[in-house]
Amino acid sequence: MKAMNVPTFERFFRTAGDLDVDKSDVKRYEDFVNEQIYDLLIIAQATAKANGRDVIEPQDLPVTKGLQECIHRFRKQDSEIGLEPILEYLAARPQLDLALSDETQAELPWIAGGVSQALASAFSILDPNVRNPQTAQWERAFHLFDLLL
Repeated sequence: MKAMNVPTFERFFRTAGDLDVDKSDVKRYEDFVNEQIYDLLIIAQATAKANGRDVIEPQDLPVTKGLQECIHRFRKQDSEIGLEPILEYLAARPQLDLALSDETQAELPWIAGGVSQALASAFSILDPNVRNPQTAQWERAFHLFDLLL
């Protein structure tokens, strides 16, 4: 099943970061979102286990102040774009040792949206003149997220 609708993807990046992306960028974006959500869930799982729980709760997710702000910006934009159902599909994660609570599962698309919002902003931080990110710029942005999340 193809998760990402290309026009929606393009509209999101145009709105979120004044960027021109195209269908060739969809796969790398989907992989990025999946990897970031998985990484957050691995840390959340360790937190839940450390607290003696067998279910991952929203408070277990390592959501930073900056990511929380990006989630809020995404929620405001999503009413215009309609990306949340697509992110719901992307945020469906492989099996972990612990189950996700319903509340945690419901938060994942919003967290994916916040990560997407942060990614769009990161391009202009890494290169203020970027309009159409190329492979090297995508890779730099991904490396930055790998260091921070």
